[in-house]
Amino acid sequence: MINMMTMIPLKSFATPVQPLRFFSAFILLLLIITASEYAVAATIQTSVDRNPVSIDESFQIIFTANESPDDDPDFSPLEKDFVVLNQTSSTNSSWINGKSSKTIQWLVNVMAKQRGSLIIPAIKFGKDYSQTGTVLVADNGNKNVSTDEDLYIDVEATPLNPYIQSQVFYTLRLYTKVDISQAQLNEPELSDAVIERLGEDNHFNTQVKGVAYSVTERKYAIFPQKSGKLTIKPLVLNAEVITNTRPMMNPFFNSQMSKTKRVESKAITLDVKPVPTPFTGKHWLSAEQLVLKQEWSSDLSQLKVGEPVTRTLSLVAKGTTVGQLPELNNTLTNAQLKTYPDQPVLQEQKKVDGLLAFREEKIAIIPSKTGATKLQAIEIPWFNTKTQQVEIASIPETTLTAITGATELTEAPKSPATTTVEPTPAPAINTGNDNPARINTVPQTNIWLWIAVFLAVGWLTTLGYFLRKQTVNQPIIEPSELDLNLTASIKALKLACANNDANAAKDALLIWGQLKFNSTNLCAIASDCEARLRDEILLLNQTLYGKELHQWQGKKLYQTFTENKAREKVATSTTDKSLEPLYRL
Repeated sequence: MINMMTMIPLKSFATPVQPLRFFSAFILLLLIITASEYAVAATIQTSVDRNPVSIDESFQIIFTANESPDDDPDFSPLEKDFVVLNQTSSTNSSWINGKSSKTIQWLVNVMAKQRGSLIIPAIKFGKDYSQTGTVLVADNGNKNVSTDEDLYIDVEATPLNPYIQSQVFYTLRLYTKVDISQAQLNEPELSDAVIERLGEDNHFNTQVKGVAYSVTERKYAIFPQKSGKLTIKPLVLNAEVITNTRPMMNPFFNSQMSKTKRVESKAITLDVKPVPTPFTGKHWLSAEQLVLKQEWSSDLSQLKVGEPVTRTLSLVAKGTTVGQLPELNNTLTNAQLKTYPDQPVLQEQKKVDGLLAFREEKIAIIPSKTGATKLQAIEIPWFNTKTQQVEIASIPETTLTAITGATELTEAPKSPATTTVEPTPAPAINTGNDNPARINTVPQTNIWLWIAVFLAVGWLTTLGYFLRKQTVNQPIIEPSELDLNLTASIKALKLACANNDANAAKDALLIWGQLKFNSTNLCAIASDCEARLRDEILLLNQTLYGKELHQWQGKKLYQTFTENKAREKVATSTTDKSLEPLYRL
């Protein structure tokens, strides 16, 4: 082997071909990497501001990109099925957690040329292309409206036959072909219902029988709390309509005249259905979508005795209120686990496509003994309003296994039940005899005990004298009558809820609401409370005055009432502090 190696010419190691090949390969690799970066196409999404739309009604096609595309867009393919009115673009940049992000949007205002399901074609952005989309164009739904009207209101509700506590979309559209000022429009009214406004107003242009109108669209979510026929009252608009009429007798003043006009929408009746028979859950919950999940702060396979782990349970539901979300935590304290639940976090988001409710519960769990412990499964039955089916969101049974930790306290060995204690020999006096005589004397510990008692009594007497003197010199602060009455009403409410006494709970709430908000009925009190407490008060009102009889349970009402008090305390305590609380309610 050595001889073969010696036969290789030394000059072969000195040839410049190898460095040249390495350099060429490096340049080629660099070119490939650079080309691959430019070869990645930008993702451009396509959407519309609403769908469906009416013929002769303007709407927006929105193109969104998270990075700059190859070139400016060419919107000419839209002209096949749409009339392009105008276009704008905007860029939004942000820096979050050390990462930068950018969003670029192009807004194209168009009107459809024909009815039906129209395809929004892919738009060319240099070498990049946008995604395709669809929009449904229907007939104008206002054919019966006279076009000589300066302004009118059109309303609709979907669905018209919802289930109890399910979401109903209520949409109003104000059509105007004149300038108006000082307009006053009332909110939708429906007894035994929760009404929430969704998003911001939408503005667009349309044509009714060839007449151009400007449209303001507003959406609400309505949750009826009672089954049967419920009527949404008509909306009323009072507005000053501006005219261009100039008085002939005085051309120098009042160049514009106005007249007051009042318009009214139609009333809409809902046929609300009760809870369907297939639903057998303890708490009725209807939603469009629902997601239940859990998270743990550490690895469950490495739990140690005495070291806490946090379990986070969260429930997100679309198309319901946060007051309808049930409790999630079912972990009970036992010999192997100690649990410390935190106050739940409740949130609502009012989006254009409906209400989004969120509930989060954090529970600190501390294993107190080694071994395995099972947490029972969590099941949330709910009714899917889209599929009209009963579904169950669940978290499977979870096993926690704890091992001996460094912080575990080792129990000291227990002493036997009966122990022998050698007595201390009594002091003896030697008289010189072989058998010394024992003289029983009084132990000195008893003397010192009496001395200690005497000094303690004297010290307490002196302390009481000074405290009494200080109390006499200070004014006594008595609680106000309002505080006493509020406390009494809360105690009465707690007792009524514990006894499931709906009438007593109503009386206590009326006193509390009168003192707190100067409100004299349950609906008015509910409107001044946060969402979950409001829903429970409305449920109590429904139980008392509804046509259907229900067995009322007061536990949930008092629980939400207590949580509401806790939020008020947190808000009050953090008003003058620069730091926010660790857990925001």
